[in-house]
Amino acid sequence: MAARIYVDNFKDKVIDSPIPVLVEFYSDSCVACKKLAPVLCEIEEDYEGKISVFKVNTNYDQVLAQKFNIKSNPTLVLFKEGVDVDKQIGAKEYNDLSDWIDTNI
Repeated sequence: MAARIYVDNFKDKVIDSPIPVLVEFYSDSCVACKKLAPVLCEIEEDYEGKISVFKVNTNYDQVLAQKFNIKSNPTLVLFKEGVDVDKQIGAKEYNDLSDWIDTNI
């Protein structure tokens, strides 16, 4: 399961990461976020060593949500070399998500 990160460790875990990072911006009450959770677990396992996967709770880390212009949950942001290279909004199926990752990493 993707580890939750916070504003105080975001730079270390995401911006300074030597490998690409997929960040899910979510909230606990989001039904689509709950639907996406098992897909992200599978992505995390299948892409181990190629990307890191983390979660940011938009209810508690509003600074990060504002910084990356997050308007709805879930929003997936892919970071490469510390830069947000692309976004996806809403729950995704495994194949759609893996194709998107492969295209961007």
